[in-house]
Parts: sequence; C-alpha cells; structure tokens
Amino acid sequence: MKCMLSALVALFLNCTLLHADNWPAWRGPSGDGVSTERKLPLNWSATQNVRWKVALPEPCNSTPIVWGRHIFVTQGLDGGKRRALIALDRADGKKLWQKELPCDFLETSHRDNPPCSASPVTDGEAVYAWFASAGVVAYDFKGKQLWHRDLGPIKSRWGNGSSPILYKDSLIVFHGPGAPKSFLTALDKRTGKTLWTSQETAIDSPIFGCWSTPILARVSGREELILPLPGDRIKGDGYFKAYDPDTGKVLWTCEGLGNEIYAMPTINAKRDLVVAISGHNGPLLAVKPGGAGVVAPAWRQAGKNPQRVGSGVFHQGHFFLANATPPTIECLDAASGKTIFKERLEGNLWGSLLLADGRLYVSSLEGETFVLAAGPKFQLLARNKLGERLYAAPAVSNGEIFLRTHQNLYCIK
Repeated sequence: MKCMLSALVALFLNCTLLHADNWPAWRGPSGDGVSTERKLPLNWSATQNVRWKVALPEPCNSTPIVWGRHIFVTQGLDGGKRRALIALDRADGKKLWQKELPCDFLETSHRDNPPCSASPVTDGEAVYAWFASAGVVAYDFKGKQLWHRDLGPIKSRWGNGSSPILYKDSLIVFHGPGAPKSFLTALDKRTGKTLWTSQETAIDSPIFGCWSTPILARVSGREELILPLPGDRIKGDGYFKAYDPDTGKVLWTCEGLGNEIYAMPTINAKRDLVVAISGHNGPLLAVKPGGAGVVAPAWRQAGKNPQRVGSGVFHQGHFFLANATPPTIECLDAASGKTIFKERLEGNLWGSLLLADGRLYVSSLEGETFVLAAGPKFQLLARNKLGERLYAAPAVSNGEIFLRTHQNLYCIK
C-alpha cells in the first residue's frame, strides 16, 4: 500500500510539473501572457545561448505552442495556397510530422500579415488549428486527422489573426474579420460539430475589424467569454462583448473601443478587471466583468494614443503595454489607468508582452527582444538581437524561450 501510495504521489507531482511547464495556447495556459517560469534566459543572440534553431519555409507570424516533448506551429505555404500544422521535437527541433490543407479561396492581407497568423491550441490529447478560409482542423499527437470543418471563406483587407481557445469540451473560434460572414462559434472539440454561433458585423475594410482572440474569465461562479469587437459600421465605436461560453448568450457589453482591434484583451490575476487595446491610435478600455446588459467602463484612455498592436500584461497592481509607434513601453496604474511611466525603446514594437519571474519580455519587428523589470520604475535589463524579422510572441516552457522569426524557430536556453 505504501509503495502504491508513493507511486501515485510521484505520478501526481510529475503530471503537475508537466502541466506547469506547458505553453498550450497563444498567450499561455491562462491566456494572459503570464508564465510561472523562473530563471529564463536574460541574454541571447543569433549565436549565444541558442540550444537549437530550425529553418522555416516561409514568413509567418503565429506563435508556437509547447506540450511535453512536442512543439506545434502553423505555417503558410505557397503564399497561403497550402496551410500546414507542423509538429517538432522540442529536444532538437527535428520535424516529427507535417499535415496540410489546401486553400482555394484567394484571401487578401497586409504584407506584414502572411497567412496562418493564428496560433494552434492543445489540450494534451489533440491539437487544433484555425486556417481561416481553409477551415478548422484537429489532429492527434501522431498527426492523424480527427476532424475538419469548413466554416466558409473569410476576406479582409488585412487578413486574419484570431487564435482558437479551448473551454471544457468546446473549441472557440472567431471566424473573422471581414466578409461575407464574421462570427464567433463554439465547436465540439471531439467532433467539430457546431454547438452555438453568434453572428457579428462583417465589413471588408482596412480600417475596420477584430484580429483579437477571446479570453475566459470566471466571475462569481460564472464563466464569461470576452471579446473586443468593432461597431456595426466603419465609423461606429467598438465595444466589449461578453458571452456565456456554454450557450453563446450575450451577458453584457461595454462601449468605448475603436474599430481596429489587434490585441487580445488582458485580464488580471484576480479576474476582476479586463483591458482591451484599440489599434490605429484608438482608446484603451477597462471593464469589470460580471455585469449585465450595457455596463460602464472602469476607466478609459482616449485622445490621440500611439499605434498599438501587441497585448499587455498585469503585474502587482500595474498594467504594462508596448506601443508600436512611437516605440515606447508604458506602465499604468491598473485601478485608474493613469500613466506611471512611458519610456522610449527602439524599432517597431508589435510584440505582445510576456511576464515571467518579475521580468517583461517584448520584441520588435526588427528582431530585438527587450527585457525589462516589471515594476513602477523603468529599468531596462537586456537587449537581445537576432537580426531577423520577428512578429510572433515568445513561448516559454521548462526554462526555455521559443522565438519564431520569419526565417527560423529558435530555442533559447
């Protein structure tokens, strides 16, 4: 009995550690860009502290995910005519398998947003990818296709980028932005069958759309699925929209965003404050989840704001975000939205912030990752140059940082 109990305890601890080390989705296990990792690398370059790197066939902006010994990346091929999911061995980057779907629909996009910008997601048993006009697909860890759903074509002037997320036995997909249809849907993760769908505004315009990924929040015993969306017309105000993730029923809305939204909303550790970031010089909007009907914002930062693309993070009562142009890092008081500091960096800061071990990591398009102290005083700790175009956010697991450039996937150790 003692031996059996010891074995069960060891198995539990091993599973717990394995789960803590995984990076199963865009922005990590909690969807907030926060990692519990300690002693991640502080300094690296294209030759320093590189455990391995593997060449990638074409430019792509999606972030890798990590589960156990597997790394999964989505990849556009032939300019998007083929959409691939690639599994790599995390020990050396060796390709384990590659599965593809054709895409016959001619999608449009911005030159900085190649096809397959959406990151995959996994529950440890299957891995799921949204390939926009090529549909949604699920594979097991050996590369066997479990199911595929064609959700119809989607056309937007700047392409797409929202990543799928998992909730219980559902796969949540935002099939947008653009036309002819834009909608949020929940699919049965085991079969791909539609569970519910919420139709959203569909406009094909370079100044209108949501490229964001929804976030989940548990508030007062209730689950909420929260997504920032543009208004119902090009010049209309954008807003938060919260759904019951089990049914798709709308729980509350909060107006005050712009009509271009690239970043994923960010939720704090207490799950009682969510911030959405507008692009194209639009507002920041903070709201307390758990409401009903039309709710008022907790605070709003309007006026002429910088261009913002990446997602922010919360830490110890502060909200941090990076501005693309001009390239600055900001620290705000999370309760009020008031600026504590705004300091200039360099390059085009499109990267989403990662928080780990009291440090902030953010990358520029030019391939430089800045590491800063996560506190109310600006402190730049390191600058790390790869010298390759870098749009994807970092993924971290078991003391390693995985960085995807337009040319290579790096394992930094």
